[in-house]
Amino acid sequence: MTTLALDIARLIDMLPIDDQRFAYEFVKKLVLAWDPDFTKVTPEEAALIKNAEASGFVAESEIDWNKIGQ
Repeated sequence: MTTLALDIARLIDMLPIDDQRFAYEFVKKLVLAWDPDFTKVTPEEAALIKNAEASGFVAESEIDWNKIGQ
């Protein structure tokens, strides 16, 4: 979590519970407006995905889940 996100969480934590709920709903609306179906990734997440794909990433469809642990 970024320093900014931690600072925001600390600030919200100082509020009375009703105001915390209001802040939560407001932030939730902001996130949903930015990414309504939760498919966007941050630059950091994009880098992690790229690194995983370049490092011998194995697709789930290539795994025989019935033979795990045998």
